[in-house]
Amino acid sequence: MTQPYEIERVYRAPVNEVWVALTTYDQMKQWYFDLPGFKAEVGYTFTFLGGHENGIQYKHVCQITNVEENKKLSYTWRYEGYPGESEVSFELFPEGDGTRLKLTHKGLETFPANNPDFAASNFAAGWEHIIGASLKRFLELA
Repeated sequence: MTQPYEIERVYRAPVNEVWVALTTYDQMKQWYFDLPGFKAEVGYTFTFLGGHENGIQYKHVCQITNVEENKKLSYTWRYEGYPGESEVSFELFPEGDGTRLKLTHKGLETFPANNPDFAASNFAAGWEHIIGASLKRFLELA
């Protein structure tokens, strides 16, 4: 098993505001993906399309596995029609007046190694944009 991908960022926003951004459809669609009907409930399944701009769009199929309000949200992450399944976890920690978010994406090695779209570097770039730029901008400019 390879090392999971991890990224941590600190936001100038309290834990409850970050939690709402992670779990509320109206807020998620502004910084993450458009997930109509999203519910932060164990067992809830959601799908979305994603991929390289002007490239293949993959149907992501995810199921929530853990919800600890204001602390942790986890869900499985796989691609319809492709082998492999991973897990994404968002963990929140109070840090001064703000919040430290730790994202862990484990199981990336289960995806087809012969498909460059599933390379670890693509996940790193995607999460860096989503967590490091998009969510930060949403929380701190809201």
